[in-house]
Amino acid sequence: MNLTKANLLRIWQSKSLQIALLAYIGISVIAAAQGLLAGPKVYVPAGRPYIDYNNFRIFKFSFYHLIKGSDIYQLFPDDHWDLYKYSPGFALCFGLLSWMPDPIGLLLWNLINSLCLFAGIRLLPGLNDEKKAWILLLCLLEMLLSIQNTQSNGLMAGLTVLGFALAERRNYILSTLCIVFSFYIKIYGALAFIFYLWYPDKWKLAAWSIWWMLVFAFLPLLVVSGHQLLFLYQSWLHLLLNDRSASIGLSVMGLLESWFHLAAIKNIVTVAGAVLFLVPLLRWRLYQDLSFRLLYLASVLIWMVIFNHKAESPTFIIVMAGIGIWYFSRERGRLDQVLLALSFLLICMSVSDLVPAGIRNGFIRPYGIKAVMAIVIWGRIVYEQLTMPNKSAVA
Repeated sequence: MNLTKANLLRIWQSKSLQIALLAYIGISVIAAAQGLLAGPKVYVPAGRPYIDYNNFRIFKFSFYHLIKGSDIYQLFPDDHWDLYKYSPGFALCFGLLSWMPDPIGLLLWNLINSLCLFAGIRLLPGLNDEKKAWILLLCLLEMLLSIQNTQSNGLMAGLTVLGFALAERRNYILSTLCIVFSFYIKIYGALAFIFYLWYPDKWKLAAWSIWWMLVFAFLPLLVVSGHQLLFLYQSWLHLLLNDRSASIGLSVMGLLESWFHLAAIKNIVTVAGAVLFLVPLLRWRLYQDLSFRLLYLASVLIWMVIFNHKAESPTFIIVMAGIGIWYFSRERGRLDQVLLALSFLLICMSVSDLVPAGIRNGFIRPYGIKAVMAIVIWGRIVYEQLTMPNKSAVA
């Protein structure tokens, strides 16, 4: 028995990343099969059945609506339920998958989400393969939830981590491509531009960022007129502004409303969160410390969700990536071990079938319990950033 455990441990230590890779490919296949085999769902506001992988259909048909000259930010009830809320550039890029049969396109979409995060974690500096594998496995259930809903959250997490890891390697062309592309998927991806304060050759970073911003902004001109593209950006802006005023999500704002009935302070909360997020940058002497930079990566990932008015359960793959990077970026004590365990229980397990439906629907979901530990961990990260010693000063 001891020999078996020793052999298993040896295999894990030597093949940990390969095991994590197989796990991510496996859940991608499972989620695709589940979506394809499941029956249609009835979306209550629409009152009619739609295919199970509705979000993939939204992305897929956004390309066809774009090339037909339609307003892609309107409802298309014959194709899918709910609105397309991303950029015209992303709609065009999704054309690479749209022409494929759904079984192939859906599987590739799941793999893109899963493997983008895998690639980002694999390239992180300062962590050995075993720690990287533990981060990936910590995120596994949330990744599965995200791709079961065929959302883009795994891709968002992956692009953010990849952007950081590539900047650490001074590959500014691909780093800025990742961050800019994440912005054109969901605009809060722009938060990751803060990484570029830490690296030399800032003019190169600025130039490549502007280049990719212009490329994705004008890329739809390949299929639409300039007048139509301007109209689409106006329509997108109108949608985003209305969307912000109509929802609070699994966020700090959501908890304040559900727990304390404070519903009219959304902008105040966002500004306060931004200030707390930026204050550690005053410790500019720590910019050379990889641990500080990794903490900021974790902070960016969690901030994107807990101050996002549209945060929902499948969005928390981004949070778990941040929590994993936070935990494994430094030596941790008993308190942090407890926080990690609570995070796994309240984020990953709280909405699973292991929790009775009455508790999930009557307590966990109405009171945004899934967001609690994300907020606690983010506060812990800010505290660490403000109190960690300056190694160069100590030396």
